[in-house]
Amino acid sequence: MKLLVKNNYFLQFLILSLLTLCVVLLFLTYQTYGNWEFALLLRGKKLLAFLIVGLLTSFSTITFQTISQNHFLTPSILGFDSLYVLIQTLLFFMMGSNYQREPIVFFLNVILMVLISVLLFSTLLKKEGQDLFLLLMIGMILGTLFKSMSTFLQVMMDPNEYDKLQGKLFASFSNVEVSLLTLVIPVVIVLVILFFKASPKLDVLHLGLEQAINLGINVNRFRKYLLFLISLAVALATALIGPITFLGFIVANVTYQWIGTYKHTYLFISGALLSVLFLVSGQFLVEQVFHMNTTLSVVIEFSGGLYFIWKLLKRKGGQV
Repeated sequence: MKLLVKNNYFLQFLILSLLTLCVVLLFLTYQTYGNWEFALLLRGKKLLAFLIVGLLTSFSTITFQTISQNHFLTPSILGFDSLYVLIQTLLFFMMGSNYQREPIVFFLNVILMVLISVLLFSTLLKKEGQDLFLLLMIGMILGTLFKSMSTFLQVMMDPNEYDKLQGKLFASFSNVEVSLLTLVIPVVIVLVILFFKASPKLDVLHLGLEQAINLGINVNRFRKYLLFLISLAVALATALIGPITFLGFIVANVTYQWIGTYKHTYLFISGALLSVLFLVSGQFLVEQVFHMNTTLSVVIEFSGGLYFIWKLLKRKGGQV
């Protein structure tokens, strides 16, 4: 029986891997018109960004939904997207559009996001129980506060600066700096290893807080550790390409349905493959079908919003 289950997982991974590989090859080679070197260089940069963002988003969302015990929540509920918008608005407001997307600006975004989230965790997660939900509520309130502050500053800005700012506030894989990607890769590798090492305890935590405590896990400390990893992963992905609210929600929930298990080792691998598959497929549609008349973030947010509503209606109907 165990062998049959393992073979089933292997078949699922094989199908998903082959499908992802085919889509990646299609994205890299379609309509290159003989300019292989230029096309691969341009599309290869995007593919590397897809891989990094896919890994960070899938791992962080699946982990966050496990510790929150809710498949409708994503790390963006902690206010990361709103904080990113506020930081970008402050930079434009104080420095104008002359500042470049240099590593120092990139890491400033990451450090501020992680510092604020760690401050929240250390303050609120002092006890087990409902403190996590208090954290989620305060995250939503802070997100609203950040949006209000950003709107206030944007109203005071020069209209030309405001127009340029809007280009920074939408997720974009086309303008990712290669130097930033190379700097992020070592951090991503370390994060992936740490998430995988936490997988056995995550499997136990999925059973519930009481069961995890009875099995010897220091739940309070473990949740703080996981939330730090999640904060760093989300901060890196958001600072790299901008906010994408529904990507993690889509990937995590499709992964649960596809893989049919709650072993986090399998969930992480499948989630990463699905995330890359969705991102590459979406970018291919944007470039070859819509002819760049829309952006990948718009496609993801639109499809993710529809999927979210469908999940809500399905749950309300008692089917999940």
